[in-house]
Amino acid sequence: MENLLLAENSVSPYRIKPSFSGHQTFPFRYTWLKKGYDEVKKKSDVFTADDAPVILGVGKNMVQSIRHWCMAANLIEKNGNSPGKSKGFKITDFGEALFDDDKGFDPYIEKPSTLWWVHWKIATNNEHAATWCWVFNFFNYPEFTRGFLTKDLNDWINQQKHIKRPPSENTIKKDVSCFIRTYCLSRSAVSTIIEDTFDCPLVELELIREVPGEHKYQFNLGTKPSLTESMFAFTITDFWNRPFLNNRNTLSFSEIMYSKFSPGQVFKLDENSTVMYLEKLEEITDGAMTYDDTAGLKQISRRNKLDPLELLKRVYE
Repeated sequence: MENLLLAENSVSPYRIKPSFSGHQTFPFRYTWLKKGYDEVKKKSDVFTADDAPVILGVGKNMVQSIRHWCMAANLIEKNGNSPGKSKGFKITDFGEALFDDDKGFDPYIEKPSTLWWVHWKIATNNEHAATWCWVFNFFNYPEFTRGFLTKDLNDWINQQKHIKRPPSENTIKKDVSCFIRTYCLSRSAVSTIIEDTFDCPLVELELIREVPGEHKYQFNLGTKPSLTESMFAFTITDFWNRPFLNNRNTLSFSEIMYSKFSPGQVFKLDENSTVMYLEKLEEITDGAMTYDDTAGLKQISRRNKLDPLELLKRVYE
């Protein structure tokens, strides 16, 4: 199977080591990302403070889980490990753009685009959310059981020579369980308003569904009504800015549709819906990116690079 790290970083393929823990078995809840962002902005070392559970209003394990998910969603990052630098975390530009009380686009996660953005960042983050990244980019089956997903992930891990200390089977089982609960409504919450449950808000995206009575799950392949054309264009830009693509001026349709870390893979789109998004690309980007399907050659061209943060503004206009 293709090396995940090589696909992620063609310059230094062994720099990033995948993590299969850190969430303490909790999918994130509605208030957690905003809460983590706010408290890091006030106090960089909040997660290691003795009174962190009081500040965040959660149990000790959930403190660590909030930290994990804020990092996985690229809302906060480490201050740095160099001598003389303070420990703790700082908010990212993306975190501020979304969650700042005064100028953030969606501080309280009220718009579907924010959920798509959070899913995109988590599902392309092999350092902090390796199982999420692996499932959406490398797992090639339309349906699965917990057992099958766990075994296939274990098989992949055992093939990766750079993973010197593979996680235990129990760790992988917990990671897979947390992954499923990130996207599937819990049985106890079927008739309950999602905001009033402990379910993860990414359940609303309906990317994965449980097959009734069969103890298996299916990807919801095809059109995503709440995924806007602007958000799709934003993720194209983010995809294109990765090291192994950044020096190119064209991308083929198959790369957008089937490459690892691509919108087609991460959003589980079909070809028809992807074409519909691409046909709006020139309008959304003011001509910076164009889609061409003449002579049977489907591709997009980039006339100039776009600042992802600038493009993100258009998502919330």
